Amino acid sequence: MPSSPAQKNSLLIDIWQSFSTLPNWVKIWVGLWLAPINMLTLYFINNTSGLLITCLAYAGLLLNLFVMIYNRGFSRLMALPHLLPWTIMLGIIYSALPLSDGIYSAFLWALFITNFVSLVFDYPDTYKWFKGQKEVAGR
Repeated sequence: MPSSPAQKNSLLIDIWQSFSTLPNWVKIWVGLWLAPINMLTLYFINNTSGLLITCLAYAGLLLNLFVMIYNRGFSRLMALPHLLPWTIMLGIIYSALPLSDGIYSAFLWALFITNFVSLVFDYPDTYKWFKGQKEVAGR
């Protein structure tokens, strides 16, 4: 049965309210850096390994939509969809760096460092989620 407009609005409100309870540094990291730099891969899609890097970057982002909908907010489970695609992406970036130059090379370094830092948080968060820390922010 299709959900009503009120249920859809409620879902978006629940997700937004959950996001708003996250620490400010997390909101800035996710909203102003992590998501935008991964989305920017689309701009470089025609460069060395660009299509593969873009697909892996977006896989880590888009799979989280399902997690947010399932949880109606933000939880440690959001780390799980990053693990495989972004770990693979780091290897692809590492191999593409010697073949790139200029702004693309600078972008790849920034993307590599960004996703490496994200994974430093994501692996422990995934472990904690599997160990029972399944709370949703704001609830």
